[in-house]
Amino acid sequence: STYKEIGNALKTKAYRAIGSALKKNPFSPKVPCHRVVNSDGSLGGYQGKMNSRKKIELLKKEGIEVKKNKIIEFEKKLVRF
Repeated sequence: STYKEIGNALKTKAYRAIGSALKKNPFSPKVPCHRVVNSDGSLGGYQGKMNSRKKIELLKKEGIEVKKNKIIEFEKKLVRF
């Protein structure tokens, strides 16, 4: 999903706050915050790092293709609430 989709579900536009909360996730990757990306399909951050190799590796293990730091066929994979 995306920071914006989560914000919409929570009825807030505090997308950066959502990113900050995900960055502090002590249960990552078991609680899969790495699956949250920017609205355009670009990766955004993971554990405080933009375009993290670890985030790419985790997504690839789950069958998500990444090219040039963007999700391939993003709209088909996007989860909306």
